[in-house]
Amino acid sequence: MNGKTMIQISAPDGTAEAYVARPDSGEHPGVLLFIDAIGLRPRINEMADRIASWGYVVLAPNLFYRDGRAEDLAPKGDLRQPGEREKFFAVAGPRIGGLTTERVLADIDTYLPALRDLDGVSGGPVGAVGYCMGARLAIRAAGAHPEAVGAVGGFHGGGLATDEPDSPHLSLPTARAEFVFGHADNDRGMGPEAVETLGRALKDAGLTAVNEVYAGAPHGYSMSDTSAYDEAACERHFAALRALFTRAL
Repeated sequence: MNGKTMIQISAPDGTAEAYVARPDSGEHPGVLLFIDAIGLRPRINEMADRIASWGYVVLAPNLFYRDGRAEDLAPKGDLRQPGEREKFFAVAGPRIGGLTTERVLADIDTYLPALRDLDGVSGGPVGAVGYCMGARLAIRAAGAHPEAVGAVGGFHGGGLATDEPDSPHLSLPTARAEFVFGHADNDRGMGPEAVETLGRALKDAGLTAVNEVYAGAPHGYSMSDTSAYDEAACERHFAALRALFTRAL
């Protein structure tokens, strides 16, 4: 595989770095990867590379570009060690809160054309996949751009169905994508009632969807650079995501 590069995207409030992974010199469907709250870092690049190896051009933007460069925002400690993950989130919390719905939608309006304009991206629908908070953005992308987004994967997402007036699940009625969700077990940010609410919203919108809880898998199960990593759940999510993109893209 070639074409692993970092690019710069002119975004609403500055310049956003983004990692791009391509399988080869041919044309392939595009995939927009929405990172987790830890940020754009080598683990995200690895995941983008793996998705690209299936035959997709993947764009993974630094969603926190307003707060700084990805390298500067990256954890300084080893998040696999006891207490380091919690210590990092105590610092990173404010920038997560800074990604308001208004900002997110404006950013998505930038990221999707940037993906479409990449060399090797074919016509037709694109995919979106989001992790942790990124799952919220993937849902919003499908609701705001139903003509563009044909498949959405959301894994160990939090806050996907809340009581807030701008809850992500409320954007589902305008979406036309196929959805696959793999929720973490006993996730404080996405409990059983929220999973049920999301499932009901998907059904009411007439969308084809899988809405599963991965038994025993903790929040953050796909991130091998943290203490939350669960190899079995991670491999399960990759298999589900690949099958989704094969069907829908």
